[in-house]
Amino acid sequence: MSIFSRFADIINSNMNALLEKAENPEKLIRMIIQEMEDTLVEVRTSSAKTLADKKELLRRLEWLNQEVDDWRSKAELALQKEREDLAKAALAEKHKLEAQRAELESQILHLDETIGKLTQEINQLQEKLIDARTRQQALQTRFNAQQSRVKISRKLYQADAGNVVEKYQSIERKLDQMEAEVEANQVSSKPNLKSQIEELEAQDKVESELKSLKEKLKQPKNAE
Repeated sequence: MSIFSRFADIINSNMNALLEKAENPEKLIRMIIQEMEDTLVEVRTSSAKTLADKKELLRRLEWLNQEVDDWRSKAELALQKEREDLAKAALAEKHKLEAQRAELESQILHLDETIGKLTQEINQLQEKLIDARTRQQALQTRFNAQQSRVKISRKLYQADAGNVVEKYQSIERKLDQMEAEVEANQVSSKPNLKSQIEELEAQDKVESELKSLKEKLKQPKNAE
């Protein structure tokens, strides 16, 4: 099983779908990226340990190869000295070491496969991490824009249609009152036709009386 299979569903799932369900998508994105980063560290640590184990097995394999060659040489020497019993014993030791060597080679082969899988997982995880970081800002920007739209929409629909109509009617009534007041002031500030004619008649009377007085003053006193 993959070392990061515990959260494979999160990585492989549609991030947009997750964001639609999240109240705070920025927090969710950070959580996913943090989990991917933590797993990447874990995978790299595991890969480094596996490489160290392989190096240790290679050192032991090298030692076993030397031991096998050494026991072969010892068996040849025993035969040269006509000590077949010692030659058999040396060959028996050699066979034991060869069995250990075969087991060791099998372990090294298994480690190579594990290292290959870990390397593949690291590369895949790095690609997904880069993609997540690239999309993080775009997704957050998208969410912020949607939040703004939601706020505007709520403001628009907070008041029902009746209230809106009443508000407009109230404004219209106020405007009508203001216009009527202006017109009334304009009318009162201008003299009407009747008052103008009355003023002319009064002026005529004054002029006529003034004329009579002037004529009277011109007449000699003897004429009285």
